[in-house]
Amino acid sequence: MISNERTPHYGRRPYEGQVHQQAPRPFVQEDTLKNAEVQIERKFFTISLKENPRGRFLRITEDTGGKRNTIIVPTTGLADFSRIVSEMAKAADEMPAPAKAPAPEDDSDTFGNR
Repeated sequence: MISNERTPHYGRRPYEGQVHQQAPRPFVQEDTLKNAEVQIERKFFTISLKENPRGRFLRITEDTGGKRNTIIVPTTGLADFSRIVSEMAKAADEMPAPAKAPAPEDDSDTFGNR
């Protein structure tokens, strides 16, 4: 038996002959209060202020070449979130640009024998 073929301590391999399906989440009505979109380089961001029965929240969706990632920030945390993003933007503006590596003078000497 190969080491990665050991039978797990609970008696069977995970997913062996099993189909795991989660129950679909129930639909929750969301109302869009405000919406904005911005494209930065190859990324397209959609920022939406929404509301549902649980409360208000900010949904930030990043769309890059067909892949989508979303974060949701409850409005109770928007002030902190905004403060931190502002601090990061300020720090990025204040930091010097990274230095580029110097280009090699002569590519024919790859062993450093000069």
